[in-house]
Amino acid sequence: MGNQLSRRSFLKGGALAAAGAIGAASMAGCSTESAALSETGTPSWMPEAWDYECDVLVIGYGGAGMWAACTANDEGAEVLILEKAPYRGGGSSSMNCGQWTYPSDADKAATFAYEAFHHFTPKEICQAWADEAVQNGDYADEYGFEWDLYSNGEAHAEYDLEGSDAMIVAMDNSNGPGFFETMDQNVKDRGIEVVFGCHDEELIQNPETGEIVGCYTLIDEEGDARKAVKARKGVIMTTGGFEFNEELKEKYLKCYPMKGFYGWKFNTGDGIKMCQKVGADLRSMGLVMGGWSSWFNDEEIVPGGVSVCAPSNSFIWVNSIGERWRDETISLNHGGWKIFMNFNEDYCNYDCIPSWYIFDQNCFDAGSWGDFVAGLAPENGGLNCGYCSLPEDLGGWQGWSADNQWELERGWIKKGDTLDELVEKINAFDENACNMTVETLQATLDRWNQMCETGVDEDFGRGTKEVAGPPGSPTGIAAIQGPPYYAIPIYPGLGNTLGGPARNANGEIVDCDGNAIGRLYGAGSFCNMASHTYAITGGNNAENWCWGRITGRNAAALANWDAEAEA
Repeated sequence: MGNQLSRRSFLKGGALAAAGAIGAASMAGCSTESAALSETGTPSWMPEAWDYECDVLVIGYGGAGMWAACTANDEGAEVLILEKAPYRGGGSSSMNCGQWTYPSDADKAATFAYEAFHHFTPKEICQAWADEAVQNGDYADEYGFEWDLYSNGEAHAEYDLEGSDAMIVAMDNSNGPGFFETMDQNVKDRGIEVVFGCHDEELIQNPETGEIVGCYTLIDEEGDARKAVKARKGVIMTTGGFEFNEELKEKYLKCYPMKGFYGWKFNTGDGIKMCQKVGADLRSMGLVMGGWSSWFNDEEIVPGGVSVCAPSNSFIWVNSIGERWRDETISLNHGGWKIFMNFNEDYCNYDCIPSWYIFDQNCFDAGSWGDFVAGLAPENGGLNCGYCSLPEDLGGWQGWSADNQWELERGWIKKGDTLDELVEKINAFDENACNMTVETLQATLDRWNQMCETGVDEDFGRGTKEVAGPPGSPTGIAAIQGPPYYAIPIYPGLGNTLGGPARNANGEIVDCDGNAIGRLYGAGSFCNMASHTYAITGGNNAENWCWGRITGRNAAALANWDAEAEA
C-alpha cells in the first residue's frame, strides 16, 4: 500500500502567488522567458509552493478514476484524487447497469473491437484494451465484486463481426451503485485521499519539456485561493464526457439536441478543455452512445431522461407531425438514437425529434410505465440504471409510481379528454419542434385501429418479428380506444459522449502530431476507445476498468520529474 500524502498548507494571511499563464502551445524551446526565475529562484512557470503533493494525481472520481488510483497505489505510488462533485457519487459509473466485458480471447476481442469501430481506432489500442480485458474476472474477484456471467456465459455482441464469439459479458449483482460501493471501499482501504468540490482546474505544464507536472484547482471548502497540486510522476484524467455542457454539445454533436441524459450531472467537459490548453488532439467529438429516452423538462426531479416501456399493447409512436413511423416494439441498441435522425425535407426539420407515445386508458391502467426502466423489470433482475439508481441524497430519483398517477399530476404524462386537448398539450410542450394537427393524429389512430381489427400491422409488421426486448414487454398490437387519450414524449437519448483527447496504446494523451504529452494520461469515457459507435456491451465499464489499470500502472512506473531537485 502507498503511503499517506504529504500535504502542505502554507497560506498565512495571503493568497497563493499567481503563476504564469500556460498556453496551449507551450513546448520546449518556445520562449526564453520560460526559463526565467522568480525572486525565490523558482522557475516562473512553477508555483512558489505546493499545497498538495503526490506521485500520481487522478482527476475524477468515477469508475476509471477509482481503478487508476487503486492500481497506481498498488504499484507503490502515493495517490491523490480530485473530484468536482461535493460528495461521493461515482460519476456515470454508478448509474449504469453494471455490465462489463470479459472476453474469452484477447486476440479475437481486439479484432472485434477494430472491426466494430470501423478501423478508426488503431489496432494497437484495441489490442492493449483486449489484453487487459481478459483479466477483468480475476480483478473482479481480487477487488471483492459479486458477479456472474451474463446470458449463461454465451457470447453477447451487438454486431456479428469477426471475433464476436469471444465477446463474453459479466454483470455485477448489484448493478452500477454496487460497483461504485465496491470500488469506493477499495479506495478507502488503501488510504487514498479524495478531495471533493474541486473545480476550475488548470494543468501545469513545464514549457521546456512539455510535461505535465500537476494542476491548479479551486476547492469549495478552502476558499477562493487557487491551490497548487504537485504530481511527481503523472496526471491521469478521468473526468467523463460533456453530457451537461450545452455549448460543447451544440458545437460538436450532429444529433443535437438530445434531451435524455443519463450521465453524471457534473460531466461538463472540464477535463477536455484542460487538455486542449496543453496541446491535446481531440477525436470522436461528434459521437455518442445512446438509445431513446423520455424527457420531461423537470430538472427539479430528473435532470436527464428516463426510459419507459408501455405495460400493454394499446399504444403507438408518432412523430412531431402525428404520423406513425416505426415498429415500436423492436428494441434499440446503443446506437438507437440514430433512428431519430430522419430529416424531413417538407418541414425542414427532424420530425421524429420529439416523438410521442400515444395510448389509451387501458394502457394507462395496465401497470407502471416505469417497471421496465432502462431494461428489465427489477423483479426480473432488471437493469436499473440512470438517475433512478442513485440515492435521493445524490440527486437520484426514486422511480416511477405503481399507478402512474404521480407522473400524470407532475405533467410527465399528458392527458386529453379530447384529441384536440391532447394535441394542444403536445404542441405546447415544444413549440419549436411540434406541429401536430388533430386531423393527422386522428388519421393515424384510425389507420392503426383498422389494422388491429385484422390483427396485421401492414405498415411496419409489429407483432411479426422476433423481439429481443425485456421479458414481459409488449410485442403485439391492440386498438387505442378513447377518449381520454394520453401521451409521453420521446427523444433520442444520450447515454454518454464518446469524444475527447486522443490517446495511444499506453493511455498517454497525444498532441495533434501523435506525440505523447509527457506524464499526462486519460481513461474512461473522458477519451473513449470507441469510435463510430458504442458497439461493445459492457464497453463503458470495460473502458473504466482496463484503461484505469493501464494508466495507473504506467503512471506509477515513471521516475519523478523533480528527482534532481530532491537529490
